[in-house]
Amino acid sequence: MSELAVRELPLFPLPDVVLFPQEVLPLHIFEPRYRMMLRTVMAEDRRFGVVRWDPQQQKMADVGCCAEILHCQNQEDDRSNIVTLGQQRFRVLNIVREAPFRVGLVSWIEDEVSDDHDALTALTDQVSQALRDVVELTGKLIGKPSSLPADLPDLPRELSFWIGSHLGGPVADHQQALLEITDTGERLRQEYELLDQTRRQLAARTVLKDTLTGSDPRRSSLEELDGE
Repeated sequence: MSELAVRELPLFPLPDVVLFPQEVLPLHIFEPRYRMMLRTVMAEDRRFGVVRWDPQQQKMADVGCCAEILHCQNQEDDRSNIVTLGQQRFRVLNIVREAPFRVGLVSWIEDEVSDDHDALTALTDQVSQALRDVVELTGKLIGKPSSLPADLPDLPRELSFWIGSHLGGPVADHQQALLEITDTGERLRQEYELLDQTRRQLAARTVLKDTLTGSDPRRSSLEELDGE
């Protein structure tokens, strides 16, 4: 490994939090050891590693994401509110020290370069359409129009990271698995399967809702009264 590919990095384990590249993560720093970590990274390159801590397994993940501090607001009691942005992913090679805060020796990881650009583009289009369908169907079900953000990534890797970070519900296991994949196409394929399944479920619920609404006896009675 080259010298630039490996470095020591302060680590911040967070219960069931998986940070993806280019995603914003606000944090409230209050524990003494992480206050010290914050002072250290602010005096250096403003970067530390966010790693998922599994409360069930009582174990830290091997792969995390480097967070760069964009904004830091210190409070009078020495607590701080910070806003971070996900940067490169990394693999923890070993723990250099545990105190006063955890520091790991990490190596950066990137996705492999695809040999079939056309297939990856087609897959990205399929995923994007499935995502739009899920958002539209969700809006119909809740009776409130929904839309995707205007700055939704359109590049395959960036889109796959965005989708991974916006999965709903208790999905930390799934998010961690997506973060660790180093094949953009494979990450998108897994996300398409998830989106397509969700799309089918939402479509079925939408049909059921429309059917029940159309057969509502109270509505029929009102229509009959209006016709008299």
